[in-house]
Amino acid sequence: MALYEHVFISRQDLSNAQAEGLIEHFSAVLSDNDGKVIDQEYWGLKTMAYKINKNRKGHYAFLKSDAPSAAVQEMERLMRLHDDVMRVMTIRVDEHEEGPSVVIQAKSAKEERRRERER
Repeated sequence: MALYEHVFISRQDLSNAQAEGLIEHFSAVLSDNDGKVIDQEYWGLKTMAYKINKNRKGHYAFLKSDAPSAAVQEMERLMRLHDDVMRVMTIRVDEHEEGPSVVIQAKSAKEERRRERER
């Protein structure tokens, strides 16, 4: 099996719980097709650089998986058919980086700087 990283953007009018539910749903699709989800992250509601389907913001999600290509193709097919998913990007990687993604690290560093200023 190969290692993949997936990022997808869902519509802005979803609640956080619904957006995280999409992560669980697509993780289950990979698992049902003999794949394995290594890690999953919800990055939150972010402003996009340009409008997609009349939306200025979107819920970003990130998955790391170890799955056969058939499982990844099935997940991407279902994402394209799902009304709440606006964009999908999947890349194949040689190995997954340990720890949280760069987006989560930047978010943590920003919160730490804010706490330092408040002291």
